[in-house]
Amino acid sequence: MKEIKINAEDKNPREVNRAVKQAAKENDRIIIENPNSTHYLLAGLTEPVDVVIDGSAGYFAATMIHGARVHINGNAGWFPGDNMTQGEVIVDGSAGDGVGQGIYDGTVVVKKDVGSRTGEIMKNGTVIIGGNSGFMSGRYMMGGQLIILGDISDDAGESMIRGTIYVGGKIKSLGKNAMIEELDEDEIKKLKKLLNNYEFTLTEEDYQKFQKIVPRSDRPFYGKDSEEG
Repeated sequence: MKEIKINAEDKNPREVNRAVKQAAKENDRIIIENPNSTHYLLAGLTEPVDVVIDGSAGYFAATMIHGARVHINGNAGWFPGDNMTQGEVIVDGSAGDGVGQGIYDGTVVVKKDVGSRTGEIMKNGTVIIGGNSGFMSGRYMMGGQLIILGDISDDAGESMIRGTIYVGGKIKSLGKNAMIEELDEDEIKKLKKLLNNYEFTLTEEDYQKFQKIVPRSDRPFYGKDSEEG
């Protein structure tokens, strides 16, 4: 495996990203040292390369990536993995609002707590939160799965259209067009396999506590009189 280190000290986001994209053409693994919570790290990276951000990242880390596997050793700001189309983003610490916003595919994992609007308008893919998630998580969700191991705050699943939210802790309140259903055994087996892959350790009792939030209707913005077809 060919590896290179890039020192982000005294570099602006454009300079770091330009260096990463150039290095990704010839290396399998890139380590970004001294990231200093820089915003927009790895924005638009399309090479299928492993990238380690050795520290914390700022806003929009790994936004719009396609195929890269990103590991952030610290925390992340708002919107990590925003609108990614393929790949993987793992945050060892906590993150701000909008984790996995608008993703089309791939997986975003945050090991600790996150802010509000997690998985907002996500179209597909998987978002996993190891701790608690703030208000309006799953807002306008269009597909995929959002897995919260801790508690979820107010208006969970607000105006969601498709997709599924799994919650291992408490649900403070549901948003419009959201309802709770029971999980079946196949879903629990899939959760176990997925969470084990990301080194989350849960007991059998923990898995039995999971609740599932789904949309009441896939046409929440239309009344009966105005529905098409």
